[in-house]
Amino acid sequence: MEDIKNIILKRGKEESLMRFHPWVFSGAIHSCDGDPQEGELVNVLDGSGNFIARGHFQNSSIAVRVLTFAEENIDGEWWRRKFMGAYGLRKAIGLTDNPNTACYRLIHGEGDGLPGLIVDIYNDTAVIQTHSAGMYANIRTISEGIVKLYDGKITAVYDKSTGTLPYKSGIQQADGYIFGSRQSDIIVENGNKFTVNWEHGQKTGFFIDQRDNRELVGKYAAGRTVLNTFCYTGGFSVYALRGGASHVDSVDSSARAVELVDKNVKLNFGENVPHEAITADAFEFIKRMDKGYDMIILDPPAFAKHHKVLGNALQGYKRLNTTAFTKINKGGILFTFSCSQAVSREQFRNTVFSAAVISGRKVRILHQLTQPADHPVNIYHPEGEYLKGLVLYVE
Repeated sequence: MEDIKNIILKRGKEESLMRFHPWVFSGAIHSCDGDPQEGELVNVLDGSGNFIARGHFQNSSIAVRVLTFAEENIDGEWWRRKFMGAYGLRKAIGLTDNPNTACYRLIHGEGDGLPGLIVDIYNDTAVIQTHSAGMYANIRTISEGIVKLYDGKITAVYDKSTGTLPYKSGIQQADGYIFGSRQSDIIVENGNKFTVNWEHGQKTGFFIDQRDNRELVGKYAAGRTVLNTFCYTGGFSVYALRGGASHVDSVDSSARAVELVDKNVKLNFGENVPHEAITADAFEFIKRMDKGYDMIILDPPAFAKHHKVLGNALQGYKRLNTTAFTKINKGGILFTFSCSQAVSREQFRNTVFSAAVISGRKVRILHQLTQPADHPVNIYHPEGEYLKGLVLYVE
């Protein structure tokens, strides 16, 4: 076994790790053996020198991301077991061989015991995002392991870590193909077709985490006029049209996104569709619109990346939802979401409650939504439940 440096915790600071929480915060550290570098593998010891965990060191508030609570080698066999476990879960929930859905998340960070690593599958392409220097240092091993896992079915692996690696890591990384090259960029999700741009689009190219919620929109859309705000590639819009919406307006501030919405609508339905894509600021559009809608979808980007701006984020959600409550038609259905990890489920619900009170409308909860099963939440890491949503009936 390689010589691994030790991180020694302050007395009493091992409690969360004893409950298998996968993070060590910098404030919990008493001392270090030597000078561990960004991304280096380290042991975590309690105040008495007993082994607790092993993980990647990081020069930030989260100082260690735990890979294992056992004294085991992080070698090729360890990676293989992790990949097999992640794949087994996706196979169990019917995603690996589904002809109607050819995109899903294979590895979801802490949810799959691989903190700092995201891998999404689009047809025969795997897109990797590393969120830590430790994971990035193993990107070749990860890429080769995924190709081997799929036994030839994955023909390209794309690294898209430029926007996710910590600034302090000092890594000079350029996105690109680790293996293979770009093939088809059209994927199928629940029978709907979408163009996915993993090279230049947001996240890994598509918001896979809204798959189940998009399907629910389709079930409520029949005969309704629909407003899809912060629409990005128009996922909710396509499902609403498939569900029989009488008209859909898709709004996003990005002209490139609006072009992609039109492309995806045409890809599924051809010309002469009751749909309009609008380039506008969603906040301003809702505030100034002079017509009501039977369904409004609010799926904004994360307002709070960290707890320091939590108060401002909650105010933003409150203003947005208050306006939607005020403008939606009688008997309308509001789909409202928060993807901010810093915002808890209870905080989001209370904020939407406050918005309903301010609007004076009678509101009932139909569904409480979260991320799909291929974005699993480690039961010891509740922070992993980042996506919160409510479906509301507004009288």
